[in-house]
Amino acid sequence: MENTLKVGLAQIAPVWLNKKDTLEKIKNTIEEAGKAGTELLVFGEAFLPGYPFWLAYTDGAAWDLKINKEIHRHYTRNAIQIEAGDLDPILKLAAQNGLAIYLGAMERAKDRGGHSLYCSLIYIDETGEIRSVHRKLQPTYDERLTWAPGDGHGLRVHPLKQFTVGGLNCWENWMPLARAALYGQGENLHVAVWPGNENNTKDITRFIAREARSYVISVSSLMKTSDFPGDTPHLDAILQKAPEILGNGGSCIAGPDGEWIIEPQLNKEGLIYAELDFNRVLEERQNFDPVGHYSRPDVTHLSVNRERQSTVSFED
Repeated sequence: MENTLKVGLAQIAPVWLNKKDTLEKIKNTIEEAGKAGTELLVFGEAFLPGYPFWLAYTDGAAWDLKINKEIHRHYTRNAIQIEAGDLDPILKLAAQNGLAIYLGAMERAKDRGGHSLYCSLIYIDETGEIRSVHRKLQPTYDERLTWAPGDGHGLRVHPLKQFTVGGLNCWENWMPLARAALYGQGENLHVAVWPGNENNTKDITRFIAREARSYVISVSSLMKTSDFPGDTPHLDAILQKAPEILGNGGSCIAGPDGEWIIEPQLNKEGLIYAELDFNRVLEERQNFDPVGHYSRPDVTHLSVNRERQSTVSFED
């Protein structure tokens, strides 16, 4: 196999909280990336149908507040159900274009009753098959008001040409044991997805690359108040306090030596491309490998529960 892998970073804005229109934008982006010869395409955290920005501007922690219930209802209706076939058009396009995809999506998980929302990072391989669905282990701060905590089932890596790819959502990337779970499976191309701000990507992208001696792709969305559809519930109330720019991007790539390949890109909507050379991984592992020759499993050892959590089991 060739040493190189062409990656595409989709630094774009969703059609906020609108599943149908955001799916169309995803499909158009896949087709554009496919024409450019992309082999791995990455979208930001919760891209489908968007990040819950309203919580910071609508007194989101107030108990039993009608406005938050109604926006949450709208959000839930626009989340995806994989079992219902919501992603089938995406899977078909991935196969037609021969590219793998990491897609951040809000999942209304049927195996947890179908009413709670999980921030999921979904890996679709180049044949159009879903290979893992990672539900964010720990929602951050006000995210906990609308997202449920996930489990370890999706802490998996995947072969892609000579690379081994894995991914985490947003502040999960700060969780050292979650990173170690991927390193231990041979990850050498780490995908970090974010809602959209260089403050999240500018430091940790290079840190993970240097720690893991792996490539790190950070992908952030964009979001301005002008991107909010007019039919968003309680839009006037959200706009009263929301800044004009909520997500300025910051998508970037660091190499296995921790240096920039692409520095954080701000306020630029579109696809960002790069070619990654696998040989650089082997070069940097010569002096440091966190789960190989520079590890001491006789002293420290990580145990990971990858069971898909469920509240109930049945014996029929």
